[in-house]
Amino acid sequence: MYTVKIGLSAAEHDQLVVASPLVNLLQSASWAKIKEGWQHERIGFYDKEQLRASVSILIKPLPLGFTMLYIPRGIALDYADKAFVKFVISELKKYGKSKHALFIKFDPAILASEAKEVVDTLQSLGVKWSGLTADMHDTIQPRFNAVIHREAFSEPALSKKTRQFLRKARNSYPVVEVGGTELVPEFSQLMKKTESRKNVSLRNATYYTKLLDVYQEAAFINLIKMDFGQLLTETKDNYAKIVDNIANAKNEKRLKALTSDLEIVDKNIKELTDIIQERGNIVPVAGTLTLTYGGAAETLYAGTDTAFQKYYPSYLAWYEAINHAFEQGAETLNMGGLENSLAASDGLLKFKKHFNPTIEAYVGEFNIPVNSFLYKLSDLAYKLRKKMR
Repeated sequence: MYTVKIGLSAAEHDQLVVASPLVNLLQSASWAKIKEGWQHERIGFYDKEQLRASVSILIKPLPLGFTMLYIPRGIALDYADKAFVKFVISELKKYGKSKHALFIKFDPAILASEAKEVVDTLQSLGVKWSGLTADMHDTIQPRFNAVIHREAFSEPALSKKTRQFLRKARNSYPVVEVGGTELVPEFSQLMKKTESRKNVSLRNATYYTKLLDVYQEAAFINLIKMDFGQLLTETKDNYAKIVDNIANAKNEKRLKALTSDLEIVDKNIKELTDIIQERGNIVPVAGTLTLTYGGAAETLYAGTDTAFQKYYPSYLAWYEAINHAFEQGAETLNMGGLENSLAASDGLLKFKKHFNPTIEAYVGEFNIPVNSFLYKLSDLAYKLRKKMR
């Protein structure tokens, strides 16, 4: 006998979701606390006394008393049990009616290549499928994600070029800091530089603090700083060595090469001196913010100061974030979404490929029509609104 419970506790919900193969951060009970402007509810679905599915639903108020319901990266469910799936969809529709919902949207993290039977089952129940959308912005969550699996990740397995970038960063006197809210001021400044460079609006210090406060030990900022004081000392030492070598040069070709080296080092000394005078000896240059839920980590934000990109700090920041997440017990780390085209010219894809992720393409979005009369009109309005953003 199937039963439903509205108002499931956060502990019960999380216990079920983290045990599911479809575990995802956005279905954690805590994620609803992050979403401003949305109400929320948790609903459990039982087979006799066994909890077999649970959803954390976000509720968006709409004009005229209507709502839109969204189950981000849900439903965590055994889709092979068609009778139980039918029960869950039916109960969700009833709940949607109680909230005057036009439709209920959900987007489980099911691989598109393994989703045919799931799509067929849901469509047979009247659920509408978005299809394999072509544009990243056609769906709320990206369909394509770069996911690193713990068992496949190691520094020796990275490409020669990536290891060279990491070596360059490590040879530039980095200071690696892992922490929480105390790192937000410096991290948010890096994110502002990223926003300015990409001409986008992301989040602010208040939001990053909220993420860290809500997720506590399951969240961390990884910050890379460069000790330009030490780097300047080393560069001055190199300058002195080149001067000595010039004095002992035996031929014109050697003298010319050393003179060229000296000019480069002299330029670097001036550059480093200016940096220290303006910013101090130790400067934040790259950072990431990562959350972990049920062994699945996601790096939600990454910022870098491109004024220092010749030191490759972003590569070290990502490597340290990935490594720390795995040391904390994560089995996977999602580097974030990708453009659906996976074009070779995509700079973001090029960068993420340095860390050997698996490119996972998900099935996309489903809608459960609740108000059948207004559903088509509301879905059209929703799609038009997304295109206008």
